[in-house]
Amino acid sequence: MSNALTPTDASILPATAGRLGAPLAQMRGLLGQPAVKRAMPLIFLFGLIAAGFLAWSLVATSPQRILFANVTDADKAAISTALEGASIKSSIDSSGSITVAEDDYHKARMLLASQNLPKAAPGGYQILDQLPMGVSRAVEGERLRQARETELARSIEEIDAVAEARVHLATPEASVFVRDKAVPTASVILKLQPGRALGEAQTRAIVNLVASSVPGMAPENVTIVDQMGALLSKKGNEANSASDARIDYQRRIEDKYREQLNQLLTPLVGAGNFTAEVQADVDLDENQATRESYDKEGVLAAEQGAWTGNKDGNAPGGIPGALSNTPPPASVITAPNAQPTPGAAPAAPGTTVAAGTSQSTPQKQSDSFTRTYETGKQVSVTRQAPGAIKRLSVAVLLREEGGKPRSTVEIQQITQLVQAAVGYNQGRADQVTVISRKFNAVAGAAEKGPAWYEADWVPLAARNATALVIALLVLFLGVRPLTKALLKKREEPIAAGNRPALAMSGAPGEDGHENGGGAPVSIDMLEGSHNSYDERVGLVRGFTRDNPARAALAVRDMIKADAQ
Repeated sequence: MSNALTPTDASILPATAGRLGAPLAQMRGLLGQPAVKRAMPLIFLFGLIAAGFLAWSLVATSPQRILFANVTDADKAAISTALEGASIKSSIDSSGSITVAEDDYHKARMLLASQNLPKAAPGGYQILDQLPMGVSRAVEGERLRQARETELARSIEEIDAVAEARVHLATPEASVFVRDKAVPTASVILKLQPGRALGEAQTRAIVNLVASSVPGMAPENVTIVDQMGALLSKKGNEANSASDARIDYQRRIEDKYREQLNQLLTPLVGAGNFTAEVQADVDLDENQATRESYDKEGVLAAEQGAWTGNKDGNAPGGIPGALSNTPPPASVITAPNAQPTPGAAPAAPGTTVAAGTSQSTPQKQSDSFTRTYETGKQVSVTRQAPGAIKRLSVAVLLREEGGKPRSTVEIQQITQLVQAAVGYNQGRADQVTVISRKFNAVAGAAEKGPAWYEADWVPLAARNATALVIALLVLFLGVRPLTKALLKKREEPIAAGNRPALAMSGAPGEDGHENGGGAPVSIDMLEGSHNSYDERVGLVRGFTRDNPARAALAVRDMIKADAQ
């Protein structure tokens, strides 16, 4: 039956069918050529090798990491030259950043740091050296402010925990009017080293450094922010500062007791077999008392007075001479409360009586004295510093050994040890609790640390293993079968060409057959043979000898076909 199209059928097809099918027909014709057919396995082999190499390069290559970003072209050239000299591959991405393999990142950073690359733009007071002649006062002031900012940033970067720093100064212009006077302020943004944090003392040091570098700037006008946006500086709130200091003091005391418990219980029950928590109620109040005391019995400090009285009747008198200048007779002091003798007149108190003379009339006397007494005074000042512990609470949780709870005696012994370690005081109502329970599996795993698959070497090992598996698959599933197929196709024409000659010559092989013991003749060899008539006859003979049953069936079918 013919498959040719009639002119009527051909006219029905669109005119574009021939144009669209022509390239496909040409491709089929090209692929159908014997030379191309023979070369197809080799082409496929090279394609598999190229695909395997591409997969290896994609998987085995380390991910790229940005080494430096936003650098000048001169710095890019210098950095590329330095890395090329050290055999470190680098590239420049679309944004202009220099990238290297992640495995070579730290090595490249250390190499460029040793060569002082990239070259930083002129900063600090070097900016003032580049001022052209005749600049305005405003430009000169801005350059001076920029120089100060750069120098302050460099000074702050000298701190170990600071990786990068930027300083912004807001210095208003000086004014002669008091109401228009404004204070200068400053803002500092810090990029800290990975895993590092600034302490309170370091933050205060940066604040004082900036405030002392700008005239008229107060420390409370300096603001410090880290790369996460957290405010590090505090605006002079003394109450909050004192509160934070007290909380830190309490935390240090608790950490001290906790460390003592760890050192005590680790040799006893083993690391990871216990947890201890301490809550210390610390008296953070500062007490100050002043006491004054006086001596009830005063001490005479000064006395001032005078006395007055009548003239004595026995005073010397008369005409001056030898008799009048004679001393008076000796006087006798009489007691004020002495009893008078019978028949004698009473004498005035405090008067003197001359011996051998008659007693005179009593004398009147008055005195006036002013006395000053010192009173004793004692001043005592008592100041009680904060930090005394008012109450202590300790809780210790022990892991059960082998799933069995610990004995009561053991828990009591551990409780006594804990009480001795923390300074247990029953008068303060301290509390120490020790119990034994089974730990949760999740908590135990967390104590052991991160899992092995979270280690740094796992991604690198997985990447290399994947690349190796891809290479082995390409080798065993692609290269090896194609190599066997090529070798088999090369041996078949040789065997097919030698077999007819042996069959025609009738030379017996090693096994006694005429084909010399070669491969048996198949139907495909008979149908695909392009040899001469004699060679085809030899193949038919070999097929008949190797497959007598199939040859008989073929002859029977031929006879039936001829009979019909």
